[in-house]
Amino acid sequence: MKSPIFTDKRSKSIIFVAHCILNQNAVSDGTASYPGFVNEILELINSTDFGIVQMPCPELHCLGLDRGDHKGGTRPVLEENTRIRKVMSHLETKEKIRQLTQHVIYQIIEYIKHGFEVKGIVGINRSPSCGVESTSKNNKEVAGEGVFISELRNELIKKNIYTNIVGIKVFEPENAIIKLKNMLGTGR
Repeated sequence: MKSPIFTDKRSKSIIFVAHCILNQNAVSDGTASYPGFVNEILELINSTDFGIVQMPCPELHCLGLDRGDHKGGTRPVLEENTRIRKVMSHLETKEKIRQLTQHVIYQIIEYIKHGFEVKGIVGINRSPSCGVESTSKNNKEVAGEGVFISELRNELIKKNIYTNIVGIKVFEPENAIIKLKNMLGTGR
């Protein structure tokens, strides 16, 4: 029989968020919508008492802050995102993404094992890495997942872990709040 642990004031409810929701300084050049973090999202999550787990930024880990091209911010966003997606699809980068995914999976498993509720995962639509409903490809925003979210979802399925995964756009905070309220079960 397990000894009772974690019986203090913690909520035992967790939400995993894309790195850039809490750190806009990590996004690709020319795409930050906030100086630091996404205010509306943080305020909403804070009002629920859920713990927040910041996932790693796959692009920062794999390509660096300048995404491997200091002129990236001079290109249109979808064109630069397409370039980033192509580079993120290289074999050596895929291995780094797999390692980052395993890091997140480990945390999710640990929380679940100890009776925590993982409310969901929040990605960033249009992102070449963290897109959930849309990503960037062929210089367009298209339906589909970014390379990191796709790998993460596949690993969750392999482990028989089913949780909500939603994508938001930080430059559309009203829509993002509606999606998150639905995911968190806090209504409209």
